[in-house]
Amino acid sequence: MEKLARSTNKPFLVISTPDKAVGRKQIIVSPPVKISAEKYKIPAVRPENIADFADEIRKLRPDLIILASYGQIIPKDILAVPRYGCLNVHPSLLPLWRGPSPVQYAILNGDKKTGVSLIKMTAELDAGPIFAQKETEIGSKENFQSLRDKLAELGAELLAETLLKLFAEKIFPMAQDNSKATYSRILKKEDGKIDWRKPAEALERRIRAFYPWPGSYAFWQRSGKPVKIKILKAKISKLKEKEKHPIGKVLSAPPPDAIRVQCAEDFLIVEKLQMEGRKEMLSGDFLRGYADFLGSVLN
Repeated sequence: MEKLARSTNKPFLVISTPDKAVGRKQIIVSPPVKISAEKYKIPAVRPENIADFADEIRKLRPDLIILASYGQIIPKDILAVPRYGCLNVHPSLLPLWRGPSPVQYAILNGDKKTGVSLIKMTAELDAGPIFAQKETEIGSKENFQSLRDKLAELGAELLAETLLKLFAEKIFPMAQDNSKATYSRILKKEDGKIDWRKPAEALERRIRAFYPWPGSYAFWQRSGKPVKIKILKAKISKLKEKEKHPIGKVLSAPPPDAIRVQCAEDFLIVEKLQMEGRKEMLSGDFLRGYADFLGSVLN
């Protein structure tokens, strides 16, 4: 939106999700796109349900509607309003990873590359014809947050380039190959629970994919009570021959103040973690405060 606001194709209206209560104190916060719209003096509305705003959209007669991470299904009668249709900025190389969590699924799957697709929206989710795509590599240390930000920049650049061609009618969409489609689903808080019966390689990807939300966590039984431990950063350590411990066992690792956890295959070296209600800590600092963490079994 900021890229468009500074271009010759400045939006004349921004539609965002409603304000919502955030945090323990339930402070009412406006969506970032609404705050940005105010900065550029663009009117912004926040209907609870986009379907209820259909009449107003018809009256506005827009040439184009652009969507990015809106989070609501757009009714057919709205899709049909703009002259050039509704253009969706989707953070994957469609038809790969249709659905609501494409960035996380690309990391989870171990994909080497991903990208951004600009599609003309249809009634079927993320299945519309593609106007343009741009790809980027997924770094070995990339997490959801860093990859999302990189794709946002990539999407803004691609959108600016594509709009010039679209309005000049020099670009036309190409149908997707539905036989190659893969799908992501909505993530839930409980998806962050770590299953140590999985290989360390899969868990390391999972930790990166789920940072910062829903996060990756396990429970430490301390003094007979389960304590939630968030794993914020980790790496893989290959299993030495004949060395095998119970699944989820917490062990020391070189240097002596590092933490490793036994997985189904290999170890996960925990570099940064956070105990519920406490601040984030490097593994060495954590062990100096909680030496009894070593030898425990996480579940």
